[in-house]
Amino acid sequence: MRYSYSILVVGLLASCMSKQPENAAIKPIYVTDSVTYDSDDPAIWINKKDPANSLILGTDKQEQDGGVYAFDLKGNLLTDRKAYPLDRPNNVDLAYDFVLNGDTIDVAVATERGKGQIRVFRVPDLQPVDNGGIKVFEDDSLNNQVMGVALYKRTADNKLYAIVSRKEGTTNVDNYLYQYELVSDSLGVTGKLVRKFGQFSGTKEIEAIAVDAELGYVYYSDEHFGVRKYYADPEKGNEELAQFGLTGFADDREGISIYKTGVKTGYIIVSDQGAHQFQVFAREGSSENPHLHELITTIPVTAMSSDGSETTSVALGPDFPKGLFVAMSDNKTFEIYDWRDLEKRILSK
Repeated sequence: MRYSYSILVVGLLASCMSKQPENAAIKPIYVTDSVTYDSDDPAIWINKKDPANSLILGTDKQEQDGGVYAFDLKGNLLTDRKAYPLDRPNNVDLAYDFVLNGDTIDVAVATERGKGQIRVFRVPDLQPVDNGGIKVFEDDSLNNQVMGVALYKRTADNKLYAIVSRKEGTTNVDNYLYQYELVSDSLGVTGKLVRKFGQFSGTKEIEAIAVDAELGYVYYSDEHFGVRKYYADPEKGNEELAQFGLTGFADDREGISIYKTGVKTGYIIVSDQGAHQFQVFAREGSSENPHLHELITTIPVTAMSSDGSETTSVALGPDFPKGLFVAMSDNKTFEIYDWRDLEKRILSK
């Protein structure tokens, strides 16, 4: 049988296209409206009554004129919901069911680097409940360099803690992170320092922090060294439990997010900022060593030089039946991915 030249060409192109997705960057299904200055870190607020109307929060990092903004799940900026102005907000995280003066509310906590403090806002309206802010690193001369934050709610007593990191600080590399209990009183939310912990390599900085509240661990990126793991509960001590992601990164280790497939299973996703990709590690470790987090795969994305990310396995409407993944991109946006697209890449390995 004879084949025309055009048919052969079409066949070859189809063959190449069928192989392309294996290494091609995954594309988002939505991209948020642009912030004004410098997008930095996202968080996902799950609307328990109507998951499809959940929100993505994102920081716009700028001196004196920055803010935390809210987007719907299609990336539309909600102009009536914002924490503004803030002085160089870096990172943001969320917690649910915090009791404030007899009311149960959800809260977002953001670092305000320009003022050396963290800010606490009610969600979803992003109104402040902290009487102007909670100072951190007050015993350090460089306390205004606060960068990362992650929240940990202890199951045993529902106490809420904020774990914060800084760009620069103490020369004691064994106490680089501070942990504060968030306490409500008649004036709003205040913070009480409960521990200092965490090693630092001494090179670059520490920004990204993520808490696995169900398993009770905190992870953070020592950017030119690796990912470090500790207990999130301050009463369990300051032993370093694991180091992973020590090799194979093009540049900074950045945003960390945790996708849960079961009570103890899932993935730890770490931004390989210089390569515009994310490295995926096993959440559960091994039966012999629960702190052995092996690399599963690497996923390139269209988000550029991503500083921060967040993910959830909760179904969020028809677009996200298995949850979503959101990553900051250095073009002033946040990219919103259908988790199923990442899952296909992970399960193919």
